[in-house]
Amino acid sequence: MKQTDTLRRFIRDHASDDLPRLLLSAARYPGIDVPFAVEQIACRRQIRDKLPSWYACEEIVFPAKIAAEQCSSESTALYKQRLIGSSQHVCDLTGGLGIDTYFLSRKAASVVYIERFPAYCEAARHNFDLLGADNIVIRQGDSTQLLPDLPPVDVFYLDPARRGEGNRRVFALQDCEPDLPALLPLLWEKAPKVIAKLSPMADLHHTLSLLPRTTAVHVLSVRNECKEVLFVLEREASVVSPPIHCIHFTSRGEEEAYTFTLAEEQETVVEPARAVGRFLYEPNASLLKAGAFKSIACRTGVAKLHVSSHLYTSDSPVTGFPGRTFTVEEVIPFSGKSLKNLYKTLPQAHITVRNFPLSVEEVRKRLKIKEGGDIYLFATTLSSGEKVLIRTRKPE
Repeated sequence: MKQTDTLRRFIRDHASDDLPRLLLSAARYPGIDVPFAVEQIACRRQIRDKLPSWYACEEIVFPAKIAAEQCSSESTALYKQRLIGSSQHVCDLTGGLGIDTYFLSRKAASVVYIERFPAYCEAARHNFDLLGADNIVIRQGDSTQLLPDLPPVDVFYLDPARRGEGNRRVFALQDCEPDLPALLPLLWEKAPKVIAKLSPMADLHHTLSLLPRTTAVHVLSVRNECKEVLFVLEREASVVSPPIHCIHFTSRGEEEAYTFTLAEEQETVVEPARAVGRFLYEPNASLLKAGAFKSIACRTGVAKLHVSSHLYTSDSPVTGFPGRTFTVEEVIPFSGKSLKNLYKTLPQAHITVRNFPLSVEEVRKRLKIKEGGDIYLFATTLSSGEKVLIRTRKPE
């Protein structure tokens, strides 16, 4: 699987090519494994922004395009280093491309990488050697079968596969491979701590009922898209309402953090806003996923537009709100006459819908407004039940 200088030069020279056309022209490049090169180019495009340190190394090999699509980003992989604490020995039960294994190895004394597909193991061995990660032991096989013979470790890490028969996506925890709830008794015999990366679609309430020894949940979003939900479990733990840490890595490279509990959220009472103020706030994706809808209003002093809208407002600016802040220019009733006047004066805008009967596409078609510009329109419902468009801009 080692790349030759000729192959690397080919990948570099054709990095911007149309890949289907390049694949069809394979006969023009004798001596080059064009299908392999095309797959490597596609993978490198996939990781360019989310794994810059790996992208910078041209000799990295990818066993399959899906490995690059599903792997952790560099920011989320680095975050997991915090979760293992001072643990010395870690075992990654679902190795995959090896991104999490590699970054965990930069913190731990040793890491065992387990992967059932030989091609992935071969690629991992090549890449780990290339990156100087000499404290990783590679084991090829099914982790559930290898587990009884593994030595004790400080932490197990796993990312259960979320694809079922026929490559069908699954979200129920018991349908993933391996089945974490069923595997836990054996994991507790070998380690005091388990970190599980679960689907961003996972229902937190339900998952907590399946994983009663959870000590913390970490919801990670990158550039306002929820990417990972991490459950940290400890063998001796008994936590009624574990903290939920909402972490958002912004496009500016900053980190927004907010922590709450589901018990706090349930007990918090907020009064909806009577009107839209001078400022509008939209929580980041990790808060929206975690459901910190009421506690964020109580802590920051903003008012919720509607119990189900998940947009907030204030007359005075609130600094440090974990999300996007906008200056309100106009509140427009979502009615025929108002809409006709709007699209005559506003040719383009960014549109978001929250608690609204139409989708973004339907609103855009109705308004006849193109995407783009510096105006942000929020189609939502106020506490009175009125359907409106809130015209905003980002503050200077």
